[in-house]
Amino acid sequence: MQFHLNALGLICAAGADPAELATALWADQPRGVQPEPWREGRELHLGRVRAALPPLDPAAALASRNNALLAAALAQIRPQVDAAIARHGAARVAVVLGTSTSGVGEAEQAWDEQVRSGTLSAGFDVRQQEIGSPALYLACTLGLGGPAYVVSTACSSSAKALASAARLLRAGLADAVLCGGADSLCDFTVAGFAALEAVSAARCNPMSANRQGINIGEAAALFLMEREGAGPRLAGWGESSDAHHISAPEPSGRGAEAAMRAAIACAGLQPADIGYLNLHGTATPHNDAMESQAVARVFGLELPCSSTKPLTGHTLGAAGALEAAVAWLTLQGEGRLPVHHFDGARDPALPAIRLVRPGERLASAPRAVLSNSFAFGGSNAALVLCRDD
Repeated sequence: MQFHLNALGLICAAGADPAELATALWADQPRGVQPEPWREGRELHLGRVRAALPPLDPAAALASRNNALLAAALAQIRPQVDAAIARHGAARVAVVLGTSTSGVGEAEQAWDEQVRSGTLSAGFDVRQQEIGSPALYLACTLGLGGPAYVVSTACSSSAKALASAARLLRAGLADAVLCGGADSLCDFTVAGFAALEAVSAARCNPMSANRQGINIGEAAALFLMEREGAGPRLAGWGESSDAHHISAPEPSGRGAEAAMRAAIACAGLQPADIGYLNLHGTATPHNDAMESQAVARVFGLELPCSSTKPLTGHTLGAAGALEAAVAWLTLQGEGRLPVHHFDGARDPALPAIRLVRPGERLASAPRAVLSNSFAFGGSNAALVLCRDD
């Protein structure tokens, strides 16, 4: 059975739609993540979406920035989604999303208002911050009757959502799935990662000897997945759990390696069949160390790899879907590869995996690409996307 990704809508700091993101991916200079003031006079680089978002009724129980990001992504593929609903029936179209913030930002604003005035914001509804809110929002907006739920496993959430969507199709529980993820910037996530000393004030610097941590970002990415179609396919997925530490990855990358090998096997491929790898590449000391070891063991040192987080920021629960979108675009990019932007100071303690340089390209678009997503608690996911000639 095949799982075609027949339509893609997205919005992130590096682009308000797939075409804009593709332009940023191939560019020689990084764009997207920008410095801005945060708290207590501190400046951070953040991957904030600066494009205008569709207005949602502020009195609606599901109104949130998270869902506005989803609305922007949905608008780009609404004709294809509507056609799928007409083709299959609303009861046979499902929604599976990944998120980690949902409407937490709206809750923060409500609490701030309560501190100032003694009363919660008039438009606040506790349902805004429920983790299932994004899936419910899309299902209600589209009038869908199929399964609608959210996967929340931190930074692997929306990669797992795509795998879950494929399982729904395989099990015959749906005929089309709107799948992906969304996360919005809020103090909760920025402060949380800052407390772990994992946030870089400068643009993140993956695989560099000078790396200092992540840039938090926000995004939404939505695919329309069906068993038939002309789009690139989700050909394989692999999932594993480190069972090592609540926030730190297992140092050798054994869990990451297991996820990659499982995804390749699920796709019926060999490591040599993969033409490009989108790294999780957070620019934290531990992640880059373990991931580069795992990549070197699975692929050696010649596979072109890059982290796109210097462009988008780390979009947490949306990262897996957004970086699957990078893979989707790479399969159709005529051999162009997403550039790995960093200061060029390779960390000599890490395996010398091949990082994509500005202007580097293949003779033709790769047939298969792999995208990694790793999360707190050692939740690992890898996706293989393929194109059909």
